[in-house]
Amino acid sequence: MTGVCLSCLRPIQGDRRYHERCLRALFGSSRLPLVDVELGKLHTVALAMVGRTSLSGVQRKLSLGLDSKRKTLQVEVERRRYILKPPSETFPALPENELVTMRLADLFDIEVPPCALVPLRDGPLAYLVARFDRPVAGGKLRQEDFCQLEEKSPKEKYDGSAERCAKVTQRFAAEPGLELLKLFRLVLFGWWTGNGDMHLKNFSLLTASDGRPRLAPAYDLLCTRLVIPDDPLALPVGGRKEKLNRKTWEKFAEDCGLPLKMTAHELARPQATLGKAVALIERSPLPNEMKGSYVALLNERARILRAGPDLDADPKS
Repeated sequence: MTGVCLSCLRPIQGDRRYHERCLRALFGSSRLPLVDVELGKLHTVALAMVGRTSLSGVQRKLSLGLDSKRKTLQVEVERRRYILKPPSETFPALPENELVTMRLADLFDIEVPPCALVPLRDGPLAYLVARFDRPVAGGKLRQEDFCQLEEKSPKEKYDGSAERCAKVTQRFAAEPGLELLKLFRLVLFGWWTGNGDMHLKNFSLLTASDGRPRLAPAYDLLCTRLVIPDDPLALPVGGRKEKLNRKTWEKFAEDCGLPLKMTAHELARPQATLGKAVALIERSPLPNEMKGSYVALLNERARILRAGPDLDADPKS
């Protein structure tokens, strides 16, 4: 019998739910710890965002830590090495949505932290991700999101643009040229996967032990269009939150300082990744209706980038 690993979403033999290498990457052990959280005992949280419908307002997050024997994950104040996102009563299949989108980022050559779907005590699957700002050896790395770097309050996280993010990266990153390429790829990926909630707090610079700030691994990646139809981008690209086309992306690449050959290579990524992306979605635990919608979105936006600078995007894109 062949199933799918609930971490990497690759095929797995027998009745196992995880590859041993995936468990070791996430927990440092080949055994899945008990998640000492029950969905039925969590309080319902639904925060209304002013002026827009937002997933971030309804997603509950818990900080978890492993006990000393690596057998139990429990709510922690001090040893908070993981973030757990349980299922939402408002939006369906958010844990599955986030894991699928993080694994699509893998295919897109975007760095992501170890993550997986894990069962809660009372059965439902939740999304678990390791905190990249808290190394196993202890301590805490300096992480500053773009809201902080822009000296904005969290309430102003939608007050920006992709071009502004490029300027922040240019100003604060240790190797701006490399980090601007990574930023361009991440912003492009967010559009390709229909993420309408990539705001300023979802981009960060992480200062490692060498003291050099670099773009942090990607986090909070979702296809918001699976649950909020026609959700526009949170931050405009070239002044647009909708109806983006190849010309829009070529101009943003120019703003990021990418040479023409590199720009062409990056804009070919959605089409080059499409086959593996569709296969990943099809074998994932997403509901079938969502699988079809996700695949259709990826196909349509890959087509837009193939269309050339003179053909505008579909009005619904």
